[in-house]
Amino acid sequence: MKKTKLRWMKLDNAAKIYPAAKRRNWSNVFRLSATLTETVDPYVLQNVLDNVVKRFPSISARIRRGMFWYYLEELPKAPRIQMEACHPLAPMPFHMIRKCAFRVLYYENRIAIELFHALTDGNGAMVFLKTLLSEYLKAKYNIAVTPGYGVLDCEEDPREEELEDSFLVHAGDVKQSRRDVSAYRLRGMREPDGYINVITGMLDVREILAMAKSYKVSLTVFLSAVLIQSIIEMQEAAVPDIKKRKPVKILIPVDLRRIYASESLRNFVLYVTPGVNPKLGTFTLEEIMQSIHHQMGVELTDKQMKMKIAKNVADELNPVLRFTPLFLKNIAMKLVYNAIGETKSCLTLSNLGAIKLPDEMIPYIKRMDFILGTQATRPNNCGVLSYGDKMYINFTRNIKESTLERIFFTKLRSMGLHVAVESNSRSKR
Repeated sequence: MKKTKLRWMKLDNAAKIYPAAKRRNWSNVFRLSATLTETVDPYVLQNVLDNVVKRFPSISARIRRGMFWYYLEELPKAPRIQMEACHPLAPMPFHMIRKCAFRVLYYENRIAIELFHALTDGNGAMVFLKTLLSEYLKAKYNIAVTPGYGVLDCEEDPREEELEDSFLVHAGDVKQSRRDVSAYRLRGMREPDGYINVITGMLDVREILAMAKSYKVSLTVFLSAVLIQSIIEMQEAAVPDIKKRKPVKILIPVDLRRIYASESLRNFVLYVTPGVNPKLGTFTLEEIMQSIHHQMGVELTDKQMKMKIAKNVADELNPVLRFTPLFLKNIAMKLVYNAIGETKSCLTLSNLGAIKLPDEMIPYIKRMDFILGTQATRPNNCGVLSYGDKMYINFTRNIKESTLERIFFTKLRSMGLHVAVESNSRSKR
């Protein structure tokens, strides 16, 4: 029998930093999940995964080490699904990523995928999860599902547009400097065993959208402003001297597919870091919102994004860097990541927006969640999405203190919003 040749691909421009930035106890992993109306059938899930992975060669992949760069290699077969036995985002050390850079988990009526960020971003991963759910529901309940809303047809071959490194296609000619001021650093007592605490706030979508609209800002701007105000409050308690306080900034991923015509399932996200400087005095929530609104208005343009892309692509295409051995690149990129990657913001707030599904799938799926892993040196992160009439705000942290989440959700409640909160946090030891 003829052996099928496995497809391999260069890492996309954004992904190149992630293998280099990894640490012994940290790699950049995130999670998407769906809660179904009935208990998951693992036999059916495994069978459909075996078929789905063939449609996603850039996601069903492992990280390989070359002489000059890491690269993706398509998996010869699907990984075995796993029953979830511990907290979300359990460690994914690099020896595992070299074998398979994602995993599929199930527990009771929940299906989850966890991925190393070098494979794709949250938007590409959502297409994978939706397609997996579609195939599962078709096999389990014998229903027909019309492709659309991110659900792909697994009878089709992967399209080249889906495998494109869109950064290389849309880079501009003028480069933007990465120079920026460092932000305030949240701190706390680390969980000794790497446990990831998740606190989820559940809100009525229409209620919180109406609140954001009343301030004449987007939902992301509204949430960012409340988060920034919460961190300012924490810094005031920790740093009494106003002259010693640092800027409070939030890293917000921007899905470039909304700006450029791209169907890529790989990473195609850039970041903006709006914020305020508490040294200037007290900021009202309205002032923070307006500041963020205008900062994002300046940043989120075609020309500004092209300049950011151009800088990243220029580094990749630099002839000296291209032919520098990988072990030296790793040293250089790790130094850059340590100096720039996490110091310019307090945490990430990533909003995947409203998740839509084909009509045939909706009766079987009652909830969806997006959970970001913590950063290497920053203990908190936040992933947001909406499904149906609910918004799910998932805070993650690898420290014991839940101060940020408590202040944030208390502020939302004080504004009249109804917030239900659940947590996987362990009892005090």
